[in-house]
Amino acid sequence: MYLKHLSLTNFRSLTRLDTDLPKRAVLLVGSNAQGKTSVLEAIYFLAAFTSFQTHADRQIVNFHEAKNSLAVTRLVADYQRGKTKHRLEARLILEPTGVNGQRLRKEILLDGVKRQVNDVIGHFNAVIFVPQMSQIIEGGPEERRRYLNLALAQTVPAYARVLHEYNQAVSQRNALLKTLSEGSGSRDQLEVWDEALVKFGSQIILWRIQAIQEIERYASRVHSDLTRGDEILRLAYEPAYDPLPKPNGQLGLKIDTAIDRSAIELDEIQNGFLSRLKQIRAEEIARGVTTIGPHRDDLRFIINKADVSDYGSRGQVRTTLLALKLAEVDWMKARTNETPVILLDEVMAELDLSRRADLLKYVSQDQQVLFTTTDLSLFDSRFVNESEIWDVQGGVVVPRK
Repeated sequence: MYLKHLSLTNFRSLTRLDTDLPKRAVLLVGSNAQGKTSVLEAIYFLAAFTSFQTHADRQIVNFHEAKNSLAVTRLVADYQRGKTKHRLEARLILEPTGVNGQRLRKEILLDGVKRQVNDVIGHFNAVIFVPQMSQIIEGGPEERRRYLNLALAQTVPAYARVLHEYNQAVSQRNALLKTLSEGSGSRDQLEVWDEALVKFGSQIILWRIQAIQEIERYASRVHSDLTRGDEILRLAYEPAYDPLPKPNGQLGLKIDTAIDRSAIELDEIQNGFLSRLKQIRAEEIARGVTTIGPHRDDLRFIINKADVSDYGSRGQVRTTLLALKLAEVDWMKARTNETPVILLDEVMAELDLSRRADLLKYVSQDQQVLFTTTDLSLFDSRFVNESEIWDVQGGVVVPRK
């Protein structure tokens, strides 16, 4: 994967950016709040069609542009996937509606043809690291589910569509459960939504099982290198519906117990999931909500049998996150045969001297990687000399000559 040209219009503070990108590393240099991170955010948006900084797309529309009754943010990437060149364009259109109202419309074009978002995710790949992503480890389960969803959507072609169908089924089923809890509706209608929940949910569970075990292999190796072999990292998937039979009626296993679900087949997950829904039907009707399924899954990070979110130091959290993101690069490359564009925001400031050197070993010059930094002295001088430097100030990006 090689991003050759990037064009941005009214994306956050970047009113206009039109530039070629080299195959070697790019260092975006500038003070805080000048637009460096926005460049990375824009590139990642073209991979995931969502921002890592906000759940509301309208917030990435340039503030001054958004004051107009009609505002347009435009992102265009020319890139090469394999031996084929492509153009990907995203338009965010704020248009007037009602009395003094606005609505946001999103348009996606691949090679000049309008496409649905779920059909295009994963055509251009990028992996991003920003300091606030520590919430993947330290935050709630929804942060870890979002991480899994974004990674899988880029790597498994049907994942985004299946996830959308599953979320729709959960929403419809919850509405029916609420009606039933209030004494209205028919229980027979649950059969339809149970089948939809099981069909799409089981596939998501299987994909997550496979992805987590694959990512873990890469992450544990990277983490061992970063910690000089002193720590062992493991990823523990905690599905809200666990298809793995519990021995001797055991309700659950301790978090430091390694669990292998790789032999489980899709039909086994489906049959068990449906059976479990029938077992807890009365409870779910009473509560008026769907209590099991991928929408309640969790993922834990274990170092030397201890949960990093509960017992990890600040340094361990940073190292775990870095290992996870570097593993994501290797995993994505193995799955797609394409090396994703790597986006690293102020990562050097988060690391000590030895970790910085380790990171630069992993990020070779034959990968396309963009760093942001306020201080070039954080980088090895040889790496700086081999990289392209862009100065960023006031939303303006100027390559150094």
